[in-house]
Amino acid sequence: MGKATGFLDYVREDGPIVKEADRVKDFKEFHGQLPLKKQQEQAGRCMDCGVPFCQAGLMIAGMASGCPLHNLVPEINDLVWQGRLEEAYKRLSITHSFPEFTCRVCPALCEAACTCGLHGDPVATKENEKTVVEYAFAHDLVKEEVPAVRTGKKVAVIGSGPSGLAAAQLLNRRGHEVTVFERKDRIGGLLRYGIPNMKLDKSVIDRRVKLMEDAGVKFVVNADIGRSDKLTVKDLEEEYDAIVLACGASNPRDINAPGRDAKGIFFAVDFLGKVTKELLDSDFKQFPYELAKDKDVIVIGGGDTGNDCVGTCIRLGAKSVTQLEMMPKPAECRLASNPWPEWPRILKVDYGQEEAIWKFGEDPRVYQTTVKEFVKDKKGNLKEVVLVSLEAKKDEKTGRMNMVPMEGSERTVPAQLVLIAAGFLGSEKYVTDAFGVETDARTNVKTKLGDYHTSKAKIFAAGDVRRGQSLVVWAISEGRGAAKAVDEALMGYTNL
Repeated sequence: MGKATGFLDYVREDGPIVKEADRVKDFKEFHGQLPLKKQQEQAGRCMDCGVPFCQAGLMIAGMASGCPLHNLVPEINDLVWQGRLEEAYKRLSITHSFPEFTCRVCPALCEAACTCGLHGDPVATKENEKTVVEYAFAHDLVKEEVPAVRTGKKVAVIGSGPSGLAAAQLLNRRGHEVTVFERKDRIGGLLRYGIPNMKLDKSVIDRRVKLMEDAGVKFVVNADIGRSDKLTVKDLEEEYDAIVLACGASNPRDINAPGRDAKGIFFAVDFLGKVTKELLDSDFKQFPYELAKDKDVIVIGGGDTGNDCVGTCIRLGAKSVTQLEMMPKPAECRLASNPWPEWPRILKVDYGQEEAIWKFGEDPRVYQTTVKEFVKDKKGNLKEVVLVSLEAKKDEKTGRMNMVPMEGSERTVPAQLVLIAAGFLGSEKYVTDAFGVETDARTNVKTKLGDYHTSKAKIFAAGDVRRGQSLVVWAISEGRGAAKAVDEALMGYTNL
């Protein structure tokens, strides 16, 4: 695949990135693309390694290694190398529903498992994928199949995030009549309101939704099933032959510290959603500076969502941004205990941290630290937080290592805005109660291993609501798997 000596002839080269000083002025995407000839050379670095871990999607040491969608990466890279982009898109679309999403927001599990990455830089598979799908859109190659025959079966999909959209796409192609219900005012779920526009421009979602609508998928917004009196679960069960729960793991993990009721403390996804909504409502003519301008911001959580909060607050004129991480600082390169092709547990500097370093002169992350207390002023507004350092100690009963506060390490810092990006606990109780489905110990909707059937007949689950908080690529994989399960249940067999 690719050029036989490509991995020796070409060094890895990524697309151009807008400099921090310019990109923080707006919420536009800032990752560009290489010229096609250059991208072909990058695809030519694929070395036909014989055992392509890049497409395996295996769980190794508790984390995914390779693409969960099992995209046939070497084949696609070879077609890009040859300049056969139409064929590359056809190959990619067999296994992938929405490459235009993952090429922007996926952490590239494929690249982490690339054989070239064992002793050097991995193949730029994510940017190869972006070149393929954007070429396909530009040349009107992306189509949503309109089924020649309808089955007469009706399916309701609850949630319009990546898993819900993927399930709806395949079920509609199969000929079922599909309606997607979204509780927010716009389609997209966390793609829309959980991921900032500079990572995923919302027009990218809109163009795909338009294609799906034209192919027959129906979308209903402002439909909060489980809380709505206008449309109940009983109504859905009577009207539809199957229901797919794809409503995410939207129950955020809280920080229960004194002063938690102070004004100025928000869950990260609520904050990011509010920013995106105000941008969309004003057609990007007004930025909600009032949310963060001239404020000292504390972001609790060191993951991708925390990083998104850092980048967003910098764009909104924050006075300072500090990002707290409970765990120790990761190693800068793989340790012997974390060999390839495991997911590399190493330090990465994402765009938000890059921008903080540019603006404030230092990495915003403070490791082994959390908030011990929120301090309010006389009006109930947040004015400070008390931080405490953490250390690892072994629990004598369980044998597990836990991060516990270090006595005497407390310190007080100014803060008028705190964003909690500490992850999610699982599905929301009002949803699972309304549908009457069983949940597991982590409050995810309970299904058998490798299955998508819930404890209730006709009701299926896919995505984060079933597996817990995860990646967009896993959500798409889950949606596709659930579509197959629904189709087989309705028709007695499936050809999806």
